[in-house]
Amino acid sequence: MSAQQKRGAGSIQQQAHEIQDLEIKERLAHIKNKILVMSGKGGVGKSSVAAYLAVALARRGFKVGLMDVDLHGPSIPRMLGLRGTIGEGSRSGKAKPVQYMPNMEVISIETLLGDDKDVATIWRGPLKIGVIRQFISDLEWMDLDYMVIDSPPGTGDEPLTVAQTIPDSKALIVTTPQEVSLADVRKSIHFCRQVKMDILGLVENMSGLKCPHCGEVIPLFMEHGGMLTAKREGLRFLASLPIEPQVVLNGDSGKMVILDQPELPYAQAFNKMVDQIVELMPAGGETSAAQQAGVESGRAAAAEDNRKMVAVPVMEGKLSAHFGHSEQFAFVLTEGGKIVNMDLRTPPPHQPGVIPQWLHDQGANVVIAGGLGEMAQQALREKSIEVIVGAPMGTAESLVNQYLADALVTGANVCDH
Repeated sequence: MSAQQKRGAGSIQQQAHEIQDLEIKERLAHIKNKILVMSGKGGVGKSSVAAYLAVALARRGFKVGLMDVDLHGPSIPRMLGLRGTIGEGSRSGKAKPVQYMPNMEVISIETLLGDDKDVATIWRGPLKIGVIRQFISDLEWMDLDYMVIDSPPGTGDEPLTVAQTIPDSKALIVTTPQEVSLADVRKSIHFCRQVKMDILGLVENMSGLKCPHCGEVIPLFMEHGGMLTAKREGLRFLASLPIEPQVVLNGDSGKMVILDQPELPYAQAFNKMVDQIVELMPAGGETSAAQQAGVESGRAAAAEDNRKMVAVPVMEGKLSAHFGHSEQFAFVLTEGGKIVNMDLRTPPPHQPGVIPQWLHDQGANVVIAGGLGEMAQQALREKSIEVIVGAPMGTAESLVNQYLADALVTGANVCDH
């Protein structure tokens, strides 16, 4: 190739790169918050934290994207039990990410590998950089409240590309309590400071194992290392997540049900962490005091119209499969698309027509059930109560949040008689 030809090829490549830069900038303008989940070393549960964070945010009603840029060891699709591949976008040359929930989209290199999920990706830096940029520029993501990015461990090409391509992303750094992990996580902290990436906070995973026999917490990987590191580095300490065997089981089976078990210390700690993140990175973006006052005023004016009382039959804290014979009903009051109160009430003895009348008298205008007979459904609808059947197993709070987000996926109506 002559020197003139080389200059011409270089000019074309430069133009293509500049066009892609514009596409990336345009797409990122439609994503309110970007969170890079990273760690100094592997094996600390970083991908589990990223996957649960994305799902937890989606279940709260936010529009969420989950981007797996661990190109050599992608694990997000398997953790989610994700099926399918990218679809065709509405614009020429663009594609749609894989839909996990109606308000959650996912992309991973594993979704592009076809049937052979065990094939190795043997790529050098420039190719990896190009793929990550294409994950943004060539995909039609919905307008997102949160983009969660799962990065491989360390401070290599992938996190550096994210830092350069998404300059307003914030790092969520995951560690375990032992010194070998903390030594590497300090490198991640210094990496973020060097590339001028804000650090959202530090999460200590695997902080202790609760003995199933005596209840004593066993510090398998030492104690409080993450908290002490955060304090020493002047960082926010977001959570101390205990070792929970069900996280491993759920990850292997492609299920995300652990957040539906509020009795588990892991679920309690994780949900508190998500609450903090939402408070620190509100989906509404930055607003002035006057704008915020206007928003609150508008919410107050619309609250009465948006108020709903959702009734869910429960047994031992979860959806009961036997509507007419459930121990209790959870009554979940919502306003403006958010849960504001929840209490449990004991129904009267089961008799034909009694429960629908009782639910009406209690003020319910929505019922979420696993299975429900046609006569009961008709009786509820006659009292202007919306009926949803075939709901999956879960807590009342989780089901109502999915309902409010229009993300409740229902199955077959398995009647209880």
